[in-house]
Formats: sequence, structure tokens, C-alpha cells
Amino acid sequence: MEKRRVGAIKILVTLIGFGVFFSCKTTKEEVFAQKLEQPNIIVLLSDDLGYGDLSSFGHPFIETPNLDALAESGIKLTSFYSAAPVCSPSRIGLLTGRSPNRAGLYDFIVGGNTQREDLKDLVHLRAEEETIPGLLKEVGYSTCLVGKWHGSSLFNSEKQPQPDHFGFEHWFATHNNASPTHENPKNFVRNGSKVGQLEGFSSQLIVDEAIDWLDKKEGENPFFLEVAFHEPHEPIASPENLVNKYLEFTDIKEEAEFFANVENVDIAVGRLLAYLKEKGLDSNTLVVFTSDNGPETLNRYSKAKRSFGSPGDLKGMKLWTTEAGFRVPCIINWLGKDTFNGTTDAVISALDFLPTFSELAGAGLPKKKLDGQSFASFLKTGNIQREKPLVWSFYNALNERVVAMRSDDWKIMAQLKTKEGYLPKILNVHSGNEALVKNAELSDFVLYNLKKDVQESQDVSKKHPEVFEQMKIQLSQEYQELLNDSHIWARN
Repeated sequence: MEKRRVGAIKILVTLIGFGVFFSCKTTKEEVFAQKLEQPNIIVLLSDDLGYGDLSSFGHPFIETPNLDALAESGIKLTSFYSAAPVCSPSRIGLLTGRSPNRAGLYDFIVGGNTQREDLKDLVHLRAEEETIPGLLKEVGYSTCLVGKWHGSSLFNSEKQPQPDHFGFEHWFATHNNASPTHENPKNFVRNGSKVGQLEGFSSQLIVDEAIDWLDKKEGENPFFLEVAFHEPHEPIASPENLVNKYLEFTDIKEEAEFFANVENVDIAVGRLLAYLKEKGLDSNTLVVFTSDNGPETLNRYSKAKRSFGSPGDLKGMKLWTTEAGFRVPCIINWLGKDTFNGTTDAVISALDFLPTFSELAGAGLPKKKLDGQSFASFLKTGNIQREKPLVWSFYNALNERVVAMRSDDWKIMAQLKTKEGYLPKILNVHSGNEALVKNAELSDFVLYNLKKDVQESQDVSKKHPEVFEQMKIQLSQEYQELLNDSHIWARN
């Protein structure tokens, strides 16, 4: 309860900074009851959208006017990071504010109950984890998830917690991708009931659901809405008129389909923003748009034939621990509020959403260790000083160095080495390989100055030996702490 009280105190400080003043006699309960300045919060989350896939982030052909306008009147973050370079752990990190390793999410979640040697069939967001919707619900928010869930191997099953357990009062979701494609999907579930085949494209269907939920929401209390787009993850399907539009820029139909897929998300975002304006919900709504990880590599697997996503100037792609794996586009716009406006290279992470939203809503924080920090004051000033570095440990990375850390302008990366050689690719950490993983030692360090070399082209460890040694020590400490707190799966 002490952490809950701390959260209530922090909301008063933050809101006063935005020009909101309360009587000294006003209790926390009265503040919530009067709905004073608790913002509505909307998270728009794309799937496999690369750093360079929006026109405002440099794409030469794809048109995203609604997102561009949102960035123009809001905050465009050029150094924003997802919690992981792949979907499930990234999403869990966003919801919990904790490195996904702590929750036992090391790679994407497979579906079904077929027993696997690596125990990935057990992986799910465990009931004990606290999430954004759960915390906000405690202080009066209505909550909704539409789109992709990907937080449990047994989707829509009583054997594992589902979205409602974590605070989503209404959910309209799929386990993973829209199936068979984004067009006319048939695998949506609404609050535990299968919906059957739908007509239309996934991005538009989930915005339809969001709007319908907002229309039917009772009361004037604030809301938290997560709109988890399936696009532009494969299997891609896009409106024909948009595909034809982009055939003017490429002779490859599959590439035109990808371009059209991204614009279709932008159109869906535009529809939701227009609804907010029409209903007068644009006076105090914090809107965040980002991606779960970097772009898929073309033809990396058989169905990735339309994966023409762009990493921009960054190195790598999805599943890499180089920048393009988890540095993704992000736009923040607090509709109706006077905030910092412009483009910034401030280092912000999806791990920061939970403490930030909790502070703005007057909610408490989880008892478990957080890896994110609140950027509530950043929204006003445009300045933030990170309290601790960002650390990623992705054992199934496509590149060699599976551990990475960013601290200020510096990024250090390392391989993991065992007595027999380098640690093999690990899909999950469980009782069978726990000792192997925990006994592996960091090795083959490299150091980059991202301020001067965002492409990670020059190892400057010898040029800056003092920084290098300091970063090695810091990474060793941070990684060991994360490793010690990582959940290990075991079959009972």
C-alpha cells in the first residue's frame, strides 16, 4: 500500500506542473471521483514496423499523413526503444514495465499445448505480474484491448490467464497474427467468445471495435485503450486501391502490398483520431504510437515474401540486438494539453509506459522491480535523465552479440561464452538449460557512440578505454542482476 500512496502523491506534483490545482482538503478519492485531469490513454502498437517505415521517419514512398500530423503537433522520438527485438517479450515488457526476461519471456510465444523439449509450450504472462490496465483500473479507468494479444501459449483457455485477468475489461483479440491474412480474419475472440469470420481488414476492424467500445462505455471516467495492430506483420493483405497506388513506385507487387499495408494502419489511426475530435475526447487524451520491434527480413521464412520493411539508417532487422532490432518509431501527443513539441533524441523506452501512465493517473506501482521510469516531466520539458541504463538479453538473436546495453550516448554489446564455446541460440530458459545459460560469461565486447555513429559501424573501445572499462563493469552488473531475477520455466 505504501507504493500506492507514493503514486497518489506523484500525480499531484505532476498535475500541478500542468496547471491543475487542488484544494488542500481534497482527498485522493474525491480527485478520482471528480475525474480531474486523469488523462485518457491510448497506445497504438504496430507489429514489425521498421524505424524507416513512416514518411515522417524518412520513408520515400509510404504516405502516413495522420501519423505525420500527430508527430508535427506532438513529440517525435528518434531514440525510442522497444523492450525486445521480437513480439511477445516486447509486448509483455510494455505492459509490465519490466524486462521481459524477468517474466520469463525470452522469445515469441508459440500457440498450442503440444509439449516441447524447450518448454516454450508453457510460456505465458503469469498471473502474478501487474500491468498497466490492472493498475489504472484500480483508480477508476475503463480498459480495453483490441488487436493482437500474444501473451499466452494457450489463448482463450482457462488454463492460463487471459487479457481480462490483467485488467482489460473488454478485449477483442487474436492469439498472434490475423488469420488467414489481414483481410477477412476468422480468429478473433471477444471476451472469451469466438467471433467467426469478419469482413474487412484487421486494422479497420479493430478500430471499429475500439470506437464501438467507446460509444458504449458508461460514465465519464477516463479510459485506457490499447490498439494492437497486426500490420505490417505477415501474412500481409492490403486494400486493392492502395496497392495499385503504390505500383507507381515499384514493379514488385509484394512491395506495393507492404507499402499499402502501412498506409492502411495510418488510415485506421486517422479514423480513431477523427472520432476522438467528434466526441470531444481530444481535450485530455494521451496518444502514443510505436512498434513492437524492428522490420522483418524479406524471405527470412517462407511466408515473409511481402516483408519490405525499412530499418532506415540503422543496422540489423527484427531479431537483432543492433539498433534496428529494437529502436523503433514513436510519436507521443497529449491531445488538448500544452506539452513539449518537436523532434527529440531523448532516450525513452516502452518500459517507461507503466510508471509514466501510473503517475499521470494517480495509480500506484507494482511491488516487483521495474526497469522503466516515468517520463511525465519530459512531456512538459522535453528533458529526461535516465536513472539506469537500458539492457537487452535476447538469446536467440540473429547477430552474434546477444546482450546489449545503452547508457547515455554509449552502447556496449557482448557475446556469451561457455567452457565449450559460445552459447548456442536459446529459445527459452528452463530447468534443462538454466545452468548452461547462467554459467556463460560475457565476452567479445564492442563499444559504440550512438550519438556519432548510429549505424554501429566503428568499435571505439580502444579509442575510449576508460569509457569501455566502465561500461563493461556496468553491463556485467546489470546483466547479472537481470539473469538472477529471470524466470526459469519448469514442467511440474
